[in-house]
Amino acid sequence: MEKINILWTTDNKDTIFNMISMYAINSKKRGWWKEVNVILWGASVKLVGNDTQVQTEVLEMLQNGISVEACKDCCDNFNVSEVLLKMGVNVRYMRQFLTEYLKNNEKLITI
Repeated sequence: MEKINILWTTDNKDTIFNMISMYAINSKKRGWWKEVNVILWGASVKLVGNDTQVQTEVLEMLQNGISVEACKDCCDNFNVSEVLLKMGVNVRYMRQFLTEYLKNNEKLITI
């Protein structure tokens, strides 16, 4: 399978602009991967939920055909579920899905 999953757990704002979105968007545009999936987990959901500049970057990824998922437990803990859902992020309990990605030997970058 030509899919890359990027597990984003940090609240470091520089990381979204200088690695995650840069790599994800270029991967999609240049055909490096057929599917690009970004997983928001932990502190990253708080950053996305509360920072409009970061929200704009996530929206650009979505507009470029990148799937974006977020851990529902984390979103609920940081009170950002509604914000992410309105953006088009797939907010769901990720434990099972991440486990399936790993068991299926999908590629995974963790940040």
